[in-house]
Amino acid sequence: MKILVAVKRVVDYNVKVRVKADNSGVDLANVKMSMNPFCEIAVEEAVRLKEKGVANEIVVVTIGPTAAQEQLRTALALGADRGVLIESTEELNSLAVAKLLKAVVDKEQPQLIILGKQAIDSDNNQTGQMLGALTGYAQGTFASKVEVAGDKVNVTREIDGGLQTVALNLPAIVTTDLRLNEPRYASLPNIMKAKKKPLETLTPDALGVTTSSTLKTLKVEAPAARSAGVKVKSVAELVEKLKNEAKVI
Repeated sequence: MKILVAVKRVVDYNVKVRVKADNSGVDLANVKMSMNPFCEIAVEEAVRLKEKGVANEIVVVTIGPTAAQEQLRTALALGADRGVLIESTEELNSLAVAKLLKAVVDKEQPQLIILGKQAIDSDNNQTGQMLGALTGYAQGTFASKVEVAGDKVNVTREIDGGLQTVALNLPAIVTTDLRLNEPRYASLPNIMKAKKKPLETLTPDALGVTTSSTLKTLKVEAPAARSAGVKVKSVAELVEKLKNEAKVI
C-alpha cells in the first residue's frame, strides 16, 4: 500500500503572530516556521501503518515556497520515503490546494491519503473534504483511530454525540484529529538520512492546475485587547456584575 500525506508550512504554534502595519496580512519576516501540528499527526499515523507492515511506501507532499522543503525534510526524517514539493508563492485557498493534491493523487495513485483536519493558520477545515469531492473517494474526517483491514479502512471519528466508526473502501481519504496519536521526535541519524531521500519539485503549471482564487483578503487585524479579569467575593456579587456591568442576564 502507498500512503500519500499532505503537510503544510505554518507559523510555529509557539510564536506570537504579528499583523503587518498595512493590515494586508501576517508578518512572516524572521518568523520561525514549522509543520502544522495536525499534519505531524498525519505523518505519524502513516509511519505507524508502515511499521505494522500495512504500507510499504509513504509519499509526503506540500505546497508552498522553496523554503517549504524544510518541512518535507522533517517528514522524511520522521519516516516518510520521498517528498513532493509543489512550488508556489501564491496565497492559495482550500479549493486550489485540493485541486493540486488531486493532481498528485492522479499521478501517484495512493491507496490511502492522510491529511491534518485543519491548519492552525487558516483554520478552514476544508481541504480534505474538498479533495474527497474532487476524487470521489470515501472520506473519514476527524479521525481518532485508524485501522486498515483488507481493502477497507475503519475510521473512528469524534462527533458531537461521542464516537462514530465508519468503514471506508480503499482508496480513501482520512483527516486526523488531535487525539489520534502522539507524534515522535526525529532522531539525529534520521535527520541526516533524510537529506539523501528523494525530493521532487513540481509546479502548478506542470500539473495542469489553475490556482487563481475567487477570494481576496481585504484586511487582517489583530484581535482586540481584552480587559483583565476580576475576582468576586460571593455569588451575589457575581450575579450583580453579570446583570449590571456585563449585562448578560
